[in-house]
Amino acid sequence: MRICAAVFAAVFFAATAPSVGLAEEPSPKEIVQRADAIRFPQTDYEVSVAVTSVAPGKTPDVRRYEILSKGNDRTLVVTTEPAVDKGQVLLMREKDLWIYMPSLSQPLRLPLSQRLTGQVANGDLARSNFSGDYDAAVARTEEVNGVSYWVLELTATDKSMTYNKLLYWVSRSNFRPLKAEFYSLSGKILKACRYENFVDAGGARRPSRVVMEDTLTAGSKSVLDYSNFQLKAMQDKMFTKDYLKKFS
Repeated sequence: MRICAAVFAAVFFAATAPSVGLAEEPSPKEIVQRADAIRFPQTDYEVSVAVTSVAPGKTPDVRRYEILSKGNDRTLVVTTEPAVDKGQVLLMREKDLWIYMPSLSQPLRLPLSQRLTGQVANGDLARSNFSGDYDAAVARTEEVNGVSYWVLELTATDKSMTYNKLLYWVSRSNFRPLKAEFYSLSGKILKACRYENFVDAGGARRPSRVVMEDTLTAGSKSVLDYSNFQLKAMQDKMFTKDYLKKFS
């Protein structure tokens, strides 16, 4: 009887004791925040990006930009090539976006969803804060090439966001983003992107290439190549409409 009692006690306490060493799943918001921090620094930085757009029957179009970012809510996108567009500047402050062109006296308001070039919308370069712009939920988990991913459904917090909805694949082991699909208000998939060529840049291992493909037109895509990541303090005055003329 003493042995039975001892065995019963051991089983009872093993079943009721708190689990030790079991990692708790992060919340959907935390997953997206950590993936955001891999895609881009969450502090002030500058980076160059070359966008090469191709479409069937057309000559590839190459455009170059300098992106200056202060936190998650202030960004400047300065066009450096082609020469005809040099001096054009996008300014994002929170969820408001303006464009300055040397030929105009005042900046103009633009939507984040408007196409900038190829498959790239204004918001793709000017705003990269998925965790702040979208409500996240884990739709499922999925294995891709032997790696386990969360597949998150991101729903825009308001209609001003670049996209209404995304599906977003994030690694369960290291929070690296793999790919995303972008959807319209009607639920139609507009385009898809892949995050590639991870390199050490700006204090972390980041994707240096993003491939954005038009899912409606075969062969149409834009390839964004990022380089020269620099962490550097940015002055507040740079992110004002009055300051835009200095970049031209």
